[in-house]
Order: sequence, then structure tokens, then C-alpha cells
Amino acid sequence: MKLQKETTSSQTRHGKWYEDACGTAFAMELVGERWSLLVVRELMLGGRRFSELRKALGGISAKVLTERLESLEAAGAVRRATLPPPANVQVYELTEWGKLAEPAIQELGRWAATSPQHDPTLPLSPVSLMLSFRTMLDKARAAEFDAVVGFDLAGETYLARLKDGQLPITREGIGEAQVVFRAPAAPLLAAVFYGKVAPEELADAGVVLEGDRALATRFVDLFHLPEKVGD
Repeated sequence: MKLQKETTSSQTRHGKWYEDACGTAFAMELVGERWSLLVVRELMLGGRRFSELRKALGGISAKVLTERLESLEAAGAVRRATLPPPANVQVYELTEWGKLAEPAIQELGRWAATSPQHDPTLPLSPVSLMLSFRTMLDKARAAEFDAVVGFDLAGETYLARLKDGQLPITREGIGEAQVVFRAPAAPLLAAVFYGKVAPEELADAGVVLEGDRALATRFVDLFHLPEKVGD
């Protein structure tokens, strides 16, 4: 009991739900409330304004988002920052420790995608799609070539630089891209990458492919959802 008193204080969050020393239990105490982990997901590719987070997480209320940001900030996973002039607006961003959650998010997503109950046709945010590319990339085959691919998606632009089997993705301009995929909503590109629907078949819905089409075809073929497991 003496050890417990020396290593536990009223300031710590660990043990508030489960009284369990396991790191998994602590992780659930930190991000297990509804929306918390998705807030972390949406910040994984850079800071976002409060309004941008609400837009990306369509079902969340302002009150709940405020509460989740406050709890994540208190946990040390999120911090506030002010964009430099001329923007001068407050954004929320992940701390260095918060960014370390990406592998956990990826593996949870990969595991859940093997469930027969997973529905890939549900709404999807641009950041969620970008992170899915980092999760589902066939790294062995990707090591065979390099590519710079741009995404103009729902009013946001992202640049993916495929090299040596790695796929860093940043929120930035797409001027240097060899290939650009454009779509008004993320599920449309999910259909291209995971449903293997030709972009031309979704042209009426707003999907546009620009640049090296042969490279685009090779790039799309690097992404596949995992096989389902169970009944």
C-alpha cells in the first residue's frame, strides 16, 4: 500500500476507470470517451481550427468537442497554438507525445477493417482517408517505385510522397505532384482506391484524375482492405 501511495496522486488520470496498471487500460482512460480518439485522428496531419474539427466530425456538438479538447489537453496529447500572421487564429494540434498515437490508430483501423461488420461506404473525413492510405499501403510493393501524388479533396489539399516503401502525407499545396486525384468527398476516392472503381466511372460525381495515368494506376493498386475474418 505504501508503494501505491507513493506512485499515485490526485493529479494522475491512471486508474480513474479501471484501477488497472495495464497500459491499454490507461489508454482507454485517456482516449476512450466517445469522439476522443477521432479528435486525435483529425489532428494527426496538422493543427485544425475548432470549426474545422466540427466539420470533419459531423455528429459532434460544440459542447462535446470543447470537453474532449480540454480532456486531451489536460492529458498532454493536445495543445493550443496560434497561426502566424496574417491568419492569427487559434488552432489545436497534437503534442509530440500525442503524435505517437498514430501506429495505435492504424492498427486499430486495420483490425476493425477485418470485421465482416465493417462498412467502408459510411461517411469518411479527408484526414481519415489519408491515414487509411498510410495504414493499408503494401509496403513491399511500394518499395519498387517512387511517386509524388496530390489530393484535392473536399476543399483540402494533401501531398503524398511515396519513397522506399514509406508514405508521408502532409497538408499542403499539390503543385509538385505527378498525379492529382480530385473529389468533392472522401468516400468517392475510397471507392477508387479500395473499391477499384475507375475514376472515369465517377466523373459525374466530381472525381477527376490529372497527370500520369499509368503511375496513378500503379499507385491505386498499392492499397487494399484486409480480408474479412470470422462469420
